[in-house]
Amino acid sequence: MNRALRYATVGVIAVSLLGGGTAAAFAVPKDLHSSASVVATAPAAASLTAKASATRVNAWQEFRISGDAKGLKAGTKVTVQQKQGTKWVSLPAQTPVNRTGTYSVRVKLGIKGVNQLRMGAGSTVSPVVQVTVR
Repeated sequence: MNRALRYATVGVIAVSLLGGGTAAAFAVPKDLHSSASVVATAPAAASLTAKASATRVNAWQEFRISGDAKGLKAGTKVTVQQKQGTKWVSLPAQTPVNRTGTYSVRVKLGIKGVNQLRMGAGSTVSPVVQVTVR
């Protein structure tokens, strides 16, 4: 269905609902270039995976966190988040999702001990990865 027809359909339904009608009173038009009916599909839920290149590092030693970003557009920024106390804090380490749906970011940590990290893009977050800093 072309864009103008979609906007017109949405406008008619919105006016109907605001005027007290029901959306069911309007038929969804068929695509003008096809005999198939229009099928509405929900967008896939976004998800992130994360894997650290090392589980034990020295203070300020560089390592990488990489993973897959499903349901996120290429160019979407993913940010490293660190659990500090009870809060998740975004670190100044971020990278865009590439066109194949993957990412890789370099990270350096100075807080000694077990660090809990995850990747975040908006409300989408990865599972937690742990990196111990010596």
